[in-house]
Amino acid sequence: MSTAKTVADGRQTADLACPIRYMLDVIGGKWKLPIICMLEKGSNTRYSTLKRKLGDITNMMLAQSLKELEASGIVRRDQYNEVPPRVEYTLTEKGRSLLPSVTLLWQWAMDSMERETVCGKNCDKCISTM
Repeated sequence: MSTAKTVADGRQTADLACPIRYMLDVIGGKWKLPIICMLEKGSNTRYSTLKRKLGDITNMMLAQSLKELEASGIVRRDQYNEVPPRVEYTLTEKGRSLLPSVTLLWQWAMDSMERETVCGKNCDKCISTM
């Protein structure tokens, strides 16, 4: 019988005790880091702008990723009572505290891509996501 407790959203606290598992729970997945990188500039970013820049993400996946980042305290969602409705996203202080680590991961990826891939770090697909 497991002694781990279950938190409100169904995750077990024992699984989140490991820093790597916690990190992956907060920023893991295909879309969360690209979203964080797009919000890095510090200005409020609209949902439609994120969707357009991410390209092939579905509305459901973008909404889910943003909700999870908001629940983790990484992203702040501001909704304005206007017609049409306007929703903007920004990084919280906790989210901004991730940026130095994300920068190190980005540099590692750039160095590895330069050594390991045919197109290197300057292919059109890579440049369009910067």
